[in-house]
Amino acid sequence: MATKNAGRQVLLQGNEAIVEGALAAGCRFFAGYPITPATEISEAMSYRLPGVDGTFIQMEDEIASMGAVIGASLAGVKAMTATSGPGFSLMQENLGFACVAEVPCVIVDVMRGGPSTGIPTHVSQGDVMQARWGTHGDHPIIVLAVSTTQDCFSITVKAFNLSEKYRTPVIILADEVVAHTREKIRLPHPGEIEVLDRIRPNMPPDWYIPYENNSRGVPPMSSFGEGYRYHVTGLIHDVRGFPTERPDEIVPFMNRIFRKINQHFADIQMVHEESTEDAEVLVVAYGSVSRSARRAVREARQRGVKAGLAQLITLWPFPRQTMEPLLRKVRAVLVPELNMGQMSREIKRINQGMTRIETLNRIDGTLITPAEIFARLVKL
Repeated sequence: MATKNAGRQVLLQGNEAIVEGALAAGCRFFAGYPITPATEISEAMSYRLPGVDGTFIQMEDEIASMGAVIGASLAGVKAMTATSGPGFSLMQENLGFACVAEVPCVIVDVMRGGPSTGIPTHVSQGDVMQARWGTHGDHPIIVLAVSTTQDCFSITVKAFNLSEKYRTPVIILADEVVAHTREKIRLPHPGEIEVLDRIRPNMPPDWYIPYENNSRGVPPMSSFGEGYRYHVTGLIHDVRGFPTERPDEIVPFMNRIFRKINQHFADIQMVHEESTEDAEVLVVAYGSVSRSARRAVREARQRGVKAGLAQLITLWPFPRQTMEPLLRKVRAVLVPELNMGQMSREIKRINQGMTRIETLNRIDGTLITPAEIFARLVKL
């Protein structure tokens, strides 16, 4: 029997659940350009946003889409865009602008095969390193991966909360399989969802310092039109937002935008563990591959193999503090990915000889199956 707090049970595909999560988090602006396999996000936003007094704009391209999202956020509105690999490439320069200007926003990249036009209707996880290093220069970034339709809802809410809390762009990496998998999920009642908003200035306009270096590393953010002087530039700037070439201003600014992420790892980094307490072999997976990995681990357990799963939700900043203890206690690690080995490189980097790392890679646009992972676990 359903309880009053059971929420609403609905049948949605992943892209539709991302839309529901964005709306629940308070997103009221979307600018984007249709692209396979992310188009359903734009389509759903086009008819859902007007019903909640939001704004949808189909832009001429992904460069303009990212620019519009930045403008909407500066005006005080929670904003999002969605794309796939080629469009994500076009967004990179404006993404860097959002990083240096500390503009909260959410970018969804539904990964497909590449490079270039690639295999646009098939699955891939080829944008993992682009999400971290796609825009130029030193910059911190938060990247979250979704693996189920329920994830698409809840992690989208989390993405908006982190974006607002730390004044930073947050990237959601989905993939074609997750985006188009239709499942029954639970949409919580509004009161059950934690929704965070950016910290607003509480001082008189004359006292406002838009990029002050405070203990949290996150300065309060006013909206354009509220009477606070607020200069925005893509240049490295001083605490008032004006361009600077002074080392004594550049270094504290760069240190602060990294510090606001680094000192809050416990809040940002998320890893879901299954059967890791006594695991002798470990699978590290993310996105749709983690679903195959979960099935394989459970089957391995039934056959007497002490296998465990570390499902990465936060890809960047990489959750080293969680992963290092796991690497120390297992005999071998398998990293299945739909690429040539992008996340496995990071795991090998921190491993430092603690255990044996093996990879299972697929680049033909088809999903890695539980049977393939299970077979490798048995050999390990």
